[in-house]
Amino acid sequence: MKPPLGEYYDVNGRKLLLRREGSGTPAVVFLAGAGAVGMDYWDAQRRAAAFTTSVFYDRAGTGWSEGIDLPRSSTEVTDELRALLRIAEIPGPYVLAGHSLGGLYARHYATRFPGEVAGLVLMEPAHEDYRAYMPRELVERWDAWDPGNAVPDELPGEILEFYRVLFEQEVTDWPAGLREPLVDSHVSLEWLLTGIREATNIEALHDEIRAAGPLPDVPVIILTAPAIDPFKRAVSAGTSEELLQAENDGKTRLYHHFAASVPRGENRIVEDAGHVTLPFRRPDAVVQAIRDVLAR
Repeated sequence: MKPPLGEYYDVNGRKLLLRREGSGTPAVVFLAGAGAVGMDYWDAQRRAAAFTTSVFYDRAGTGWSEGIDLPRSSTEVTDELRALLRIAEIPGPYVLAGHSLGGLYARHYATRFPGEVAGLVLMEPAHEDYRAYMPRELVERWDAWDPGNAVPDELPGEILEFYRVLFEQEVTDWPAGLREPLVDSHVSLEWLLTGIREATNIEALHDEIRAAGPLPDVPVIILTAPAIDPFKRAVSAGTSEELLQAENDGKTRLYHHFAASVPRGENRIVEDAGHVTLPFRRPDAVVQAIRDVLAR
């Protein structure tokens, strides 16, 4: 399916989709989470384009970019992003706005190429110490989960329709030309499998970020979204309300400690959004964090 937005750039022999809007520096670059794609951040990206160059893209093997075997190392992903930004002639330094797994990639980029990063906005970022802040029962549940059996060869129509409704509710006000292909693609088996495959090496990614060293002294704003919304309930089926709340409490403590560990860190609570829905429901909070990082 043809992407509704963006242009293709050849990076290492693969066509990668990138959307650029606005002008000015530092440019803000959105890094999607696993299972997400660049266009999920369209609303925040277009708002940020009112005051600086604003970019989203799809990593190789995800979204509308050309396929590649997954999972990949963070080094491969960050090298690829660096090459893409140069080929697309988007000069640094950058404010990297990373969501979930994209937040880990953003941190790794900053530690590897500190002179190219002006600041970080981390939306519910993946973190190597996440499990240490969680209750034992929840960790045991995660350990018992087999990603190889997570998505069968075919999915019942009612499950696909359930997820379709969830996505449509988040983008109901988007232009139909964006909303319809995005939702159709999100509920395809191909995209569902991609989201799982990309994160199957998460422990190796954690090892990479641990070995990378400290972040550079740049402004860092973390956005914590504690709502237990329908997306959270769907991916946490069978988990009690008490455990879901315990996960939120542990996550908030982790992000507070993370923010305090860097010279110019701040953790902001965004009450009315969850892990997946943060960029859809609160693009204003994302864009305000970008503005504040730029101002600092």
